[in-house]
Amino acid sequence: MNRLMHLWSNLRSSLWFTPSLIVVLSIVFAVVLIEVDSTGGDRWLAQWPRLFGAGAEGARGMMSTIAGSMMTVVGVTFSMILVVLAMASSQYTSRILRNFMRSRVTQVVLGIFAGVFTYCLIVLRTIRSGDEGSFVPNLAVFFGFMLALGGVGALMFFINHIASSIQASSIIASVAEETIAAIDRLFPERLGQGPGEDDATADQTLRPPDGQIWHAVPASQSGYIQSVNNAGLMRLARDTKTIVLMEHGIGEFVVQDTTLASLTLKDPPDQETISALQATFSIRRYRTVEQDAAFGIRQIVDVALKALSPGINDTTTAVMCVDYLTAILARIAPRQIPSSLRYEEGELRVIAKGPSFESLLADSFDEIRVSAKGNVAIMLPMLGALQTIASLTARPGRRRALRDQVQRIAEMAEGTLESAHDRAWIETRLARVRETLEAEPTLRAGGKK
Repeated sequence: MNRLMHLWSNLRSSLWFTPSLIVVLSIVFAVVLIEVDSTGGDRWLAQWPRLFGAGAEGARGMMSTIAGSMMTVVGVTFSMILVVLAMASSQYTSRILRNFMRSRVTQVVLGIFAGVFTYCLIVLRTIRSGDEGSFVPNLAVFFGFMLALGGVGALMFFINHIASSIQASSIIASVAEETIAAIDRLFPERLGQGPGEDDATADQTLRPPDGQIWHAVPASQSGYIQSVNNAGLMRLARDTKTIVLMEHGIGEFVVQDTTLASLTLKDPPDQETISALQATFSIRRYRTVEQDAAFGIRQIVDVALKALSPGINDTTTAVMCVDYLTAILARIAPRQIPSSLRYEEGELRVIAKGPSFESLLADSFDEIRVSAKGNVAIMLPMLGALQTIASLTARPGRRRALRDQVQRIAEMAEGTLESAHDRAWIETRLARVRETLEAEPTLRAGGKK
């Protein structure tokens, strides 16, 4: 299952899969129209000579022109994409390039241009005149002309899409939407009854059952853990009557032949069990957002850090990053993150390693806070973000983490702000945030008071 998911993710984020499908469809479409023409379609098409009355030379010339033009447009489009990728990598961060490549608009537009080119070649191959025996697939030629007009429209739309997609607001919003979608999958609003991340038992060091010890299972390769097949992990634990301890969480880097997970068994696991456990982990060269919401946060933080660097100094973009980080954390704040202890029929099966609200909060604001020393324009939105998040959660641990963030900003402001006006501004906002942290939250899980 993990391999299929990984394959689908790679295909979806490639610049060749969707265009290739469109090219295949264009070939099928061309063959069908040619067959319709060859089976007597000319008799009823002759009723509209101005639309379907092109001669062999005229049809051949038009198809050749369209095919050549579409090939030129494909080259121009690829050049535009490469320029955008290079600019986005240098201006923002290289980790957002995968988002550009996953764009359905880009993939479909490339497919349209390549498909029109292929369609024209297929139709052009069937046009005959003179000694070859005259045959002009008028219906196919007409649709080739219509597809060319559609290609012109697609080019205009693509130029507009590229111009809007390279804007900082579009890039950050796209990453935030993908991250929020991952949060909705990983942490649904209604999880039912059961222990959550704040249970004390989740933090206790568990000992293996009597007569058993922890046996380490090594990683088969080096890379980032993209995803884990949780159902497969539970099934393995049940079938082998063991407890699986994840030593690394999703998004972490693991080195080949070091411990990936541990099993409680009397004897060392056999090779079949080791291979089955390794197969439940998808380890690749890069991180993805599907099961790793922290990576979406990482991308936005990277954009903010690049914007705050002395070479760029784009405070507005950094503020936008803080705003969207607020939206992401506000989505998590009222929700329960599942416990790391996973049971089946009352038996402990898996001890998972996953993110906590506190770790995601730290990932979101720690580095930005350090880079924003002396920058009131960033400190104020960060305090506003903490105030918004505090109003959405009543969990003591989360509120304590928010208080720590507020205190760190207060200490930084005290040591870096020279202007009395700026310090007074920050103190006023600090008082409002602390007041919110001391009060009952205005919203609870599900949006109810």
